[in-house]
Amino acid sequence: MVERTDWEEMAKGLLRGEMARKAVTYAQLVEKLAAIGIEDNERNLRNKVSRGKFTAGFLLQCLSALGCDTLRL
Repeated sequence: MVERTDWEEMAKGLLRGEMARKAVTYAQLVEKLAAIGIEDNERNLRNKVSRGKFTAGFLLQCLSALGCDTLRL
């Protein structure tokens, strides 16, 4: 069975991968999130992603802000 930390690493990698594909920095992601009504700051965003401890809802918000409409797992 896969441990929770493995899933967190996968979620973190998925988000970072999409950011890299779109060439979006954390500062730019903060701006994109603000445009859809999600207020956060760069430091908090970096920490959340670095730890990989965020909700599925937060992941979907980030992916939506990045303009991601399909994912490959």
